[in-house]
Amino acid sequence: MNATNQSDCPEVKVPVPLFFTIGVVSLAENLLVVVAVIRNRNLHSPMYCFICSLAAFNTIASLSKTWENLMIVFANVGHLEKRGPSETNLDDVMDSLLCMSFVGSIFSFLAIAADRYITIFHALRYHNIMTMRRTKAILGVIWMTCGVSAVLMVRFFASKFIMICFVVFFVVSLAIICFLYVYMFMLARIHARKIAAIGMRGALTLTILFGVFVVCWAPFFLHLIIIMVCPANPYCECYRSLFQLHVVLLMSHAFIDPAIYAFRSAELRHTFRKMLLCSDWKRWLVEKLY
Repeated sequence: MNATNQSDCPEVKVPVPLFFTIGVVSLAENLLVVVAVIRNRNLHSPMYCFICSLAAFNTIASLSKTWENLMIVFANVGHLEKRGPSETNLDDVMDSLLCMSFVGSIFSFLAIAADRYITIFHALRYHNIMTMRRTKAILGVIWMTCGVSAVLMVRFFASKFIMICFVVFFVVSLAIICFLYVYMFMLARIHARKIAAIGMRGALTLTILFGVFVVCWAPFFLHLIIIMVCPANPYCECYRSLFQLHVVLLMSHAFIDPAIYAFRSAELRHTFRKMLLCSDWKRWLVEKLY
């Protein structure tokens, strides 16, 4: 294969309905998680607040990709210009929201990892360290930082320096989170206390979530690295031809996370069941009738 033989790897196209379906379903799932945590007082703890924040960022990602797919559909039928000024500005907003979702997910994982560390190794002082006031302050800082960084990244993303910073942030964050989890699991082998076992269950849940996050986002970041390192190489072009599949994988992160929450948390499953079966409404109706 040579540089002029780039047509050997035609771009893989993913049907727009598939993008739209994944976006809508993941949007509904993550909204369900957010509402469940807000409604159930038993879930008003720092860890579930951070999980709620993660679900909210996934909701933003799903919303932005769903709206983007709607714009593509409208453009294909002639109701929107594909590169009109208003459409370009709206596309920038969608990209900004997607970047915000990514950065917010990373910060949420860092916050959850820190929370699990304190739960396991500082159990007696946990409620003094991780108060709800501090949790709200941490969430406020996370959301403010994500909003500002997302606007800056999209505004200056054409700069190679910003793209490099984006990739470096991803790699460094992965390294920090991996170090925290490995360190926790190594120390947990020394602790035989019940609190350690309980805390490790939460840490294992977040390890699964983090593993899914890496698998879903890593191909996209490899795509960015290839754009910077070998934009004209035919072998790199073959990988870049899979970009739409990388986007599907990226969107699947928001689709998979709620299933992990439900599988690992009995309290969340119970709350989901009540919400989906409308048991609160049925109880209210029975009380009115009898």
